[in-house]
Amino acid sequence: MTGRTISRRRFLECLVAGSCAALARLSPAAPPVRQLRACAIQMQPRLGDVAGNLAQAERLLDEAIHRGADWILLPEMFTSAAAFHEDMLRAIQPADGRPAQLLQDKARRHGVRIGGSFLASENGRVHNRFLLCLPDGSQHRHDKDQPTYWEACYYEDGQDDGVLHTTEGNIGVALCWEMIRARTAQRLRGRVELLLAGSTWWTLPDEADADHPYRHANRQMLREAPPRLARMLGVPVIHASHAGPFHGFDSPELPDVPYDSVYLGETMICDAQGKVLGQRTLSQGAGLVMADITRSLEPQPSEAIPSRFWVPEQMPEEWKDAWTRWLPRGKDYYDTVTRPYLASGEIDEYVPPYMRD
Repeated sequence: MTGRTISRRRFLECLVAGSCAALARLSPAAPPVRQLRACAIQMQPRLGDVAGNLAQAERLLDEAIHRGADWILLPEMFTSAAAFHEDMLRAIQPADGRPAQLLQDKARRHGVRIGGSFLASENGRVHNRFLLCLPDGSQHRHDKDQPTYWEACYYEDGQDDGVLHTTEGNIGVALCWEMIRARTAQRLRGRVELLLAGSTWWTLPDEADADHPYRHANRQMLREAPPRLARMLGVPVIHASHAGPFHGFDSPELPDVPYDSVYLGETMICDAQGKVLGQRTLSQGAGLVMADITRSLEPQPSEAIPSRFWVPEQMPEEWKDAWTRWLPRGKDYYDTVTRPYLASGEIDEYVPPYMRD
């Protein structure tokens, strides 16, 4: 006995605290959750203008940091956007070049997590590389699995599974049409607690009818992709996109035929049930989408993954066929123009296979 006494009130407080602790040990533990302040950046890019796009990205990153974002996401190919154009070749950057340095510097100096993809060259090859930079200086990457249409001219298939194993948790990545391929959800489901998604999603050329039904179908595919993927995975989704006009060309075989169009925007943040917490449309141009999200270590998907290759039911059959045709078509350009350009710095004229000796 020490002779020390406690008040009746203190005795009751200790008794209650001990009882609560005992009940907590007997009750099933709630799954741990993590809250974060997310920001998805929508850019209005200039095609192939690396310096200009980096300047815009830095300005928007600084605004997001000033507004207290913990996780900040830039669009797919934030340094260049995408079209068939010679400027796409000039936009290819070293894997550890200016885009990577910008993301890493901002992440370390401000204690935030920043991700975005760009055309990255390494050992004579190009990938559409997503880079996630953390405050501790670490970098984590995902190379997009397959390009879409004319993108096949400028980079090759990635081989990783899109799961980033970080000190911040297991993070999934999906770029543009990766979001609408069922195999993406299949390889990520049950393995990630947050999905980072970026797009360079264009539409029909300006010369097509304004009321063409494919315009509506295309926009609906984009609008539905992030929330639907959130439901299939049971995790929040941060989706960053480009918005605004661009001027490109049709294809390697028709390099002088214009393809002028727009990137559709639809930057958004969704919770794990697919509810859209914040959104920015094409008409709103460049800017930020901010939202507080909660990610769980025990995701609970609420939608089945379709057994087909493409997720959207309304995707036109001719688009599926065109995507398939572009893979070898673009690879030929990549092998005969893009890779030689990396080695020499010279842009050679493309000769279609049927015109070669």
